[in-house]
Amino acid sequence: MTSSQQHIDVSTVPSMKIYDWFNGPYPARVRIALAEKGLLPKIEFVSVNLWAGEHKQPEFLAINYSGTLPVLELNDGTRIAECTAITQYLDSLVGEPTLTGETPLEKGLIHMMTKRAENEFLDAVSVYFHHATPGLGPKVELYQNAEWGRRMGDKAIRGMGYFDNLLKDQPFVAGDKFSMADIAVLGGMIFASLVQLPVPEECVALRAWHARIQERPSVQAWRAMVERGVEPR
Repeated sequence: MTSSQQHIDVSTVPSMKIYDWFNGPYPARVRIALAEKGLLPKIEFVSVNLWAGEHKQPEFLAINYSGTLPVLELNDGTRIAECTAITQYLDSLVGEPTLTGETPLEKGLIHMMTKRAENEFLDAVSVYFHHATPGLGPKVELYQNAEWGRRMGDKAIRGMGYFDNLLKDQPFVAGDKFSMADIAVLGGMIFASLVQLPVPEECVALRAWHARIQERPSVQAWRAMVERGVEPR
């Protein structure tokens, strides 16, 4: 029996909650993973308005100490934060497609490349947004270091170059299969677009990968949810 055969059927999965914000780059990672796993119908989305700073208020900090989105809540009250942890849980819950790897080698490579996507690209864009731009506004951005933000913007662009070089020789970020690592890089691309941090023209392979990823049904489902989402108040 393979690991995927040991997973339970989607129809038997109980309903769950996701605390997130409809167009947030980090929430996008989990929404796309949910779409890949066929789990969107099982989810009740609870909006936590980033622009109003609701994720930093005591009510939400009681849900997630770090004040970050998204958070998965199970029926028994268990909460799982952090995109990678949530995706790992979903992947262990339901069978194909597998986003975190089947073999030990796949799992190691995918987790390594996901971490690199965060460190070198996605999180760097986040720091750029919070420090080198108005960010979420003065009620949320209580401290800003513009120079540090600009340095992180430069780091994000270098990260784009790293993934461009990688994608010249393989179809997906961690090898031959779409995975959690691709979703993490896509999160970086989503965030870069939101903050108008341009992808260098010479990153041809990264641009081509991005165009291909846009055709995936899961990404189209995420985009449709964004288009139906509520406007910041």
